[in-house]
Amino acid sequence: MAGSISTVDLFCGAGGLTHGFEQAGLPVKAGYDIDPACKFPYEHNNNAKFILQDVEDVSGSDLAEHFCGSRIKVLAGCAPCQPFSSYSRRYDDRESKWKLLQDFARLAYECEPEIISMENVLQLKHHPVFQEFIEKLENLNYFLESYEVNCLDYGIPQSRKRLVLLASKFGKINLIPPTHDAKRYETVRKTIEHLEPLCAGQTSKTDRFHQCSRLSALNLRRIRASKPGGTWRDWSKDLIAECHTKKSGKTYPGVYGRMEWDRPSPTITTQCFGFGNGRFGHPEQDRAISLREAALLQTFPADYEFVAPAEPVMFSRVGRLIGNAVPVKLGMIIAQSILAHIQ
Repeated sequence: MAGSISTVDLFCGAGGLTHGFEQAGLPVKAGYDIDPACKFPYEHNNNAKFILQDVEDVSGSDLAEHFCGSRIKVLAGCAPCQPFSSYSRRYDDRESKWKLLQDFARLAYECEPEIISMENVLQLKHHPVFQEFIEKLENLNYFLESYEVNCLDYGIPQSRKRLVLLASKFGKINLIPPTHDAKRYETVRKTIEHLEPLCAGQTSKTDRFHQCSRLSALNLRRIRASKPGGTWRDWSKDLIAECHTKKSGKTYPGVYGRMEWDRPSPTITTQCFGFGNGRFGHPEQDRAISLREAALLQTFPADYEFVAPAEPVMFSRVGRLIGNAVPVKLGMIIAQSILAHIQ
């Protein structure tokens, strides 16, 4: 059956969604993204072609070339979610950023794939641009269903909730039932405890992505004063940042925190390599989590490569690739749901 299906991944990033699709047996022909840093990890780790192009400039005829010869066309993707987050909406850059979802709908109209999958932040469902997206697909006679997915319910070891929209010309697509309950949630311990210990600023000799950022003398004191699951409120006054003594800063207790071994991690973001950027402190070692640990928490395989061997590993670049990715296992869940629907 796989030979009769083709998938195109819009906003493909480093390939989290594509890798999950391929692991589930749903073939992907190509991925589109505007970030050139995505080309190496996308093509090196996946059996798909990377195309450096703004989705705004992609046409239905471009996609038709990838779908040629396939009985069932699948259009998938995750429009960059920052425009729809609670934080970003304060800046209201809707004209330039929210058009991404409109271009997704335009491409669906131009090539009418049999199946569409769109993943994004939960906040999107409360915005008019999402309702417009729904209406356009309904006008094309798609059967639609949207799901609020708790990633913990599907074996992803981080607190991450996502909106998954599934549309089909054949009928309603049911998301496969949860694979984990609260007693069986994956944990930080099970995911990263086996990796070799590191000091702040150190790199593993066997895995160059298992490296962590340096800590200033002050932040080293802070992490030593931190306990798993605790906050900066546990520190002595001389360690507390000035911004947290102000009224606006008192509502952010999660920054400068350690993860807990026997609980899932917080949502992995593009700044997950920084101790001060969230609860990204290692549960036990005096450092922030490494890039490889962040990738494992995003359910990337342990050998997933993000940068070509001849290129340096830059925290900002690799952190962006990891944090922006769809968790691989969530991609698998979506693909398995699509395949069960087709069967």
